[in-house]
Amino acid sequence: MSELPPALRFEIEARDADARCGRIFTRHGVVHTPAFMPVATYGAVRGVGAEDLERLGAEIALANTYHLHERPGEKVIGLAGGLHGFTGWTRPWLTDSGGFQITSLAHRVEVRDEGVVFSSALDGRRRELTPKRVIAIQEQLGSDIAMVLDECVPEALADRARAESALLRSLRWAERARAAHGRPDQALFGIVQGGVDPMLRGRSAHETAALDFDGYAHGGLGLGETPEERRGALLAAQEQLPEHRPRYLMGLGKPVDLVRAIACGVDLFDCVVPTRHARHGLLFTSEGQLVVRNARYASDSRPPDAACDCPTCTRYSRAYLRHLLQTGEALGARLASIHNLRFYLRLLERAREAIRAGEFERLAAEVLARASLRVG
Repeated sequence: MSELPPALRFEIEARDADARCGRIFTRHGVVHTPAFMPVATYGAVRGVGAEDLERLGAEIALANTYHLHERPGEKVIGLAGGLHGFTGWTRPWLTDSGGFQITSLAHRVEVRDEGVVFSSALDGRRRELTPKRVIAIQEQLGSDIAMVLDECVPEALADRARAESALLRSLRWAERARAAHGRPDQALFGIVQGGVDPMLRGRSAHETAALDFDGYAHGGLGLGETPEERRGALLAAQEQLPEHRPRYLMGLGKPVDLVRAIACGVDLFDCVVPTRHARHGLLFTSEGQLVVRNARYASDSRPPDAACDCPTCTRYSRAYLRHLLQTGEALGARLASIHNLRFYLRLLERAREAIRAGEFERLAAEVLARASLRVG
């Protein structure tokens, strides 16, 4: 009897210094890296359908285990054929374990060695999630990539003792999650913690890698540290992680953050920034940031970004988009979200092209130069 193929396979195609591009092979398709995962917390990107994501060039989406466990529940999703059958997004899914959301959104949270006990933000009932339970939920959700439960310290600059305590607990949980995971067609990623202390980050990465996960994530960053501190933490961890496994920076960030992390060798990203900013009228463009709600755009017939190929920019004007957002029309948030998602996805496409051409440093300099610019 032949063995089942691996749930995930990763190939590196090109390098430019530490930056790299490659392909992640999953049972629901190939993801070209570095890649951005639109955040579909409840199984949907707000106001944006699966068909939109496909047209925009997304190859993988992210959903949240904690929120889907709260509603509609993993049983409902499992009976519908998992996330792929339930949502209509048939390309790869990654499910976050929900550790950060539990500690930041739930009430009366108690972190114990057994797991996390908390009061639901939805109905106030006391609930418990353990490393084993989180794996069982994700197996029912049927994601292509599942994440272990980790203890995420809310402040990246927490004292060393607090960061080390969370690191050690996350390692114990990772070991239990690894032992509990039994779905052969689902990959499992470990999570590196340790605040911004390079020694703790390196230790966490080394011991997490020893558990032999399918990929590895950097958790607990983007929470107040400087770009220099984040770079030091990433590089210290990357040195201890296996080259042939994908690396994922969780929940971060703006275009400049992505470019800086790609330069450190990161392969996967997710963040709510493009859609959240879009709903408030802030668009990322090839010329800088466009605050389209500003009165100066009330009669501006130009597209949000003349260099963008998204459906918003090829059909609608700044004036119309501002009007929709000012009047609270749902179409405004949708069109703005579509543009920002396309900007992010195109940025990652350009990053892959630049790495292959040996010109990533030039692209990074361009993004950094425009990071603080506002469109006139």
